[in-house]
Amino acid sequence: MGAVCCRPQVPIDFDGEVNLFHFILLRCVGKGAFGKVLLITAPPFASITNPFTAISKVRVVQHKQTRDLYALKYINKAKCVKMKAVPNVIQERRLLEEVDHPFIVNLRYAFQDDENCFFVLDLMLGGDLRFHLERLGSMPEETVRFYVAQLSSALAFLHELGIMHRDIKPDNILLDEKGNAHLTDFNIAVHFGERKLTGVAGSMAYMAPEILLKRGYTYCIDWWSLGVCAYELIFGRRPFRGRSNSDLTYSISRDPLKWPDDADKKCSRNGIQVIKGLLDRDTAKRFGCKPHGEGFQELRRHPWFKPIDWDTLESKEQTPPFVPDAKKANFDASHELEELLLEDNPLKAKARKANQDNLSAEMRQMEEQFTSYDFRKMQRRSYYPHNQHLVSTATATSSGLASSRPGTPANDLRVENNGLRIEGNDIRVENGLYSGNNLDLNGGDDTISMRERDTIRVDKLQMEKEYS
Repeated sequence: MGAVCCRPQVPIDFDGEVNLFHFILLRCVGKGAFGKVLLITAPPFASITNPFTAISKVRVVQHKQTRDLYALKYINKAKCVKMKAVPNVIQERRLLEEVDHPFIVNLRYAFQDDENCFFVLDLMLGGDLRFHLERLGSMPEETVRFYVAQLSSALAFLHELGIMHRDIKPDNILLDEKGNAHLTDFNIAVHFGERKLTGVAGSMAYMAPEILLKRGYTYCIDWWSLGVCAYELIFGRRPFRGRSNSDLTYSISRDPLKWPDDADKKCSRNGIQVIKGLLDRDTAKRFGCKPHGEGFQELRRHPWFKPIDWDTLESKEQTPPFVPDAKKANFDASHELEELLLEDNPLKAKARKANQDNLSAEMRQMEEQFTSYDFRKMQRRSYYPHNQHLVSTATATSSGLASSRPGTPANDLRVENNGLRIEGNDIRVENGLYSGNNLDLNGGDDTISMRERDTIRVDKLQMEKEYS
């Protein structure tokens, strides 16, 4: 018997442009999908059912040269074009290149092949706060204070760059394996200037009243959303609720802020003051909103944050009050089961086709504007305004912050049969949902799962107006 002939492997050029051949594909851990999509034309909101398939998925990958682990989010280009989501994807790609902070899920690499656009992001092993909130029911005040401190640091950083997130909620806050909180999902983040924006964007239950009332808004909306998150995490319910979109809008814009009967047992007077300050409808009085960073400094000085050592917070030297359980998976395992059963085109590295002459306008746009990025070789920069390429000085290495990339203990991992087993830990990175001209607005009915409801996605044309 002769020896079995095997095709020799093509050498990988790690000095060249990053591509999927540079990574080992491990387990799949999530995907983005639309369940119920609603079109917004004019009030009242009219709904239609539209069973969109996923256009983004997440896998754990390992860089073949450095052996570092990452989360790989990939988006099918054809589906992206079909859903008119190309500007959203490009804008997220550009914004992520600009930011690098210890409490943000940062972009490390970006590239594309003929079928997909790829984001390689920091790997978060601790799960998202929605997952933990649904398991625990509520969280101790000490834990929530720690998260609010870390997230307010991230928000101050973004606002200094002229970026507002617009979709802060427990689903978009991820924990690393040590329990530090990180902000993710920049699908509808946008630069802001002196002119206020009017486009309705975000997740409805976390929207500031100035968005819903269409009076114009700016970065102050992020501080409101942080206040809603803090209230929900401590008390296990949201401060404003409604069984319909109009009821929820009325509640957010007009109802007095109410507290549970046992509020004094779950939260100190100082904590209630901070939440109340974040949920002030008057943006001139709302915590965090004073210009030139003074709002953040005012928040830092509040007595509620006295236990927080701000000098060591960003270096991650402090021990978080909640550490995710290392013996349990910190994500919804059903995602991987769905992927195993439904995947019709498994991801694999493929060489690019040489002929790119017959591309559609949208495909050509992605080809030209979804550019490659390698954090080891390139400086972070801003693409805003559109016609300028400005080198950003706001990087973790230049600002004296701790490395924003979380480490992954090697002894926690075991590769088996082209898959990854993370002993007791796992990743849950919130995936992008891109709506194009559609807005996803699930109702505020309490009978609907909190993970599935109350989401609005920005209109593509409105985003282009705002971003130009």
